[in-house]
Amino acid sequence: MTSEKPALILIVDDDYDFLELNRMILEKAGYRVVTAAEPQQALVKMAREKPDLVISDLMMTTLDSGFSFARVIKEHPDYDDIPVVIATSVTSALGLDFRPRSQADMVEMRIDAYFDKPLDPARLLSRLAELLEAKAGGSSAREATEGD
Repeated sequence: MTSEKPALILIVDDDYDFLELNRMILEKAGYRVVTAAEPQQALVKMAREKPDLVISDLMMTTLDSGFSFARVIKEHPDYDDIPVVIATSVTSALGLDFRPRSQADMVEMRIDAYFDKPLDPARLLSRLAELLEAKAGGSSAREATEGD
């Protein structure tokens, strides 16, 4: 048995039900979870304990709050190695399609994964495991594309 703490996942969303449902799914999978209702609150929590991964809603205080938050994370020297996952219902709710079409789109958006809501727990857990494993190995989407 190791003394290593389970990965800490920060979920940022203004929908309490989404936060609680996904907190339970992630905790059942063995992750530690902290939640925030909006990006500023999330940054305060990040200053207390750096998360290993962030899942953020796209549309909170503004239409692109999640992308703005992802940019803040990826441009901050203390947080730039944190994988960022966007989870949104903007396509089904408003008919807007922000889905990345290529790795270049992901890099431009400053995100490491994108999910439409409702989230498929098995798919989400699989992708989170991949992102956390890649982070532990020192790789990221940005590093993989810097030579292009």
